[in-house]
Amino acid sequence: MRAWFFALLLGGCQSSQNQLQSLANASGHQLLRLPSQPFALLAALPERPVDESLRVYIEGDGHAWIHADRPSLDPTPDDLLVAQLALEDPRPSVYLARPCQFIEEHKCTKRWWTSARYAPEVIASLDAALSLLKARLGNRQFELIGYSGGATLALLLAERRTDIVSLQTLAGNLSPNQWAQQQGLAPLTESLPPNLSSGQLAGIKQRHLAGATDQVIPAGLIQQSAKQLSRQGCVEFHLLPGVSHQLGWLHAWRAWRERPIECARPKLKTVN
Repeated sequence: MRAWFFALLLGGCQSSQNQLQSLANASGHQLLRLPSQPFALLAALPERPVDESLRVYIEGDGHAWIHADRPSLDPTPDDLLVAQLALEDPRPSVYLARPCQFIEEHKCTKRWWTSARYAPEVIASLDAALSLLKARLGNRQFELIGYSGGATLALLLAERRTDIVSLQTLAGNLSPNQWAQQQGLAPLTESLPPNLSSGQLAGIKQRHLAGATDQVIPAGLIQQSAKQLSRQGCVEFHLLPGVSHQLGWLHAWRAWRERPIECARPKLKTVN
């Protein structure tokens, strides 16, 4: 067993660190610093090997902004919603943080959680982290679950890997450039947008869940992107009443996480 799996350097908000450690302890997971490149990433993973499929929950953009025009100094999330979703999942699951969340590195500058949040270097780091997890836990395939901006990265990872068998997004930013324009935000000039017409994505079962009261990633934008994805493959879209961007997901996901994605034929299924 390699020593680097146990090298854990935590930065950011101390309360978030303590909460995450408590969640990991309670669920039988261990917090590890994965030496992916160019950014090391923090993960919470099960202690036992996984035979077949491993779920990986990808964190959102975190505390990227203090105000609309003022980036934060540390993107570590204040709200550990994604970690809670991952660590209470009864299936073998991993919580995977984004670059510069929980970990302090000299290369961590604001561009990596603003204009370059979906840059090739970010995608390469998450891609490498998946390979490291696979080498350690022994799983054959992945089920990706991305929240908010983590959905963008889930799509981008699914475009480049051949071991992704399903992809689910919660309040997912599926079209980041269109979203930034719609919200009146600065363009994501250093980021890659997902290719919603990718042939690689066409072979992956997908489910996209949107909160009906989400003011951050509007449900209409998620549905529009899901329609584009559904032209080539099996894609479900579901609108969840009473769910916003942050609220309602713990309860809603408990009802959805065990439901199979229906893939009898290419379609877009909408449920209110």
